[in-house]
Amino acid sequence: MRPCDGDCSRVHDMTEKAIDFAYLSRQTAGDHELERELLVLFAQQCVAHLRTIHGSADRQARMDAAHTLKGAARAIGAWQVAEAADRIEESLAGPEQKASETALDALADVHHHPARVVHHRLRGQPRQ
Repeated sequence: MRPCDGDCSRVHDMTEKAIDFAYLSRQTAGDHELERELLVLFAQQCVAHLRTIHGSADRQARMDAAHTLKGAARAIGAWQVAEAADRIEESLAGPEQKASETALDALADVHHHPARVVHHRLRGQPRQ
């Protein structure tokens, strides 16, 4: 067991809110190697889809990226990311056909937490 870098309670709080590890464990039938693989894939997908959501001029590409990110987040139990991506997808499909600043800000706020949790998890820190 490795010690936490900094405040262990913050890592625990972040873990509880960012990724539902009980859900992920049920999805993978407790296969920790599969959990690890899914977390790596999710982290990679986040980077690619966030780049499209924030940087593409193509509204449909942004909607597709938000939709895919929502599904990936739901698959591992990253509920806050899924909710924020859903809000972006809905706002892009709405009458104004653009992502609201509130939805983009929400995604920017919440996507960092799963990324940190994935990083800690992959470095071998135990689930708290």
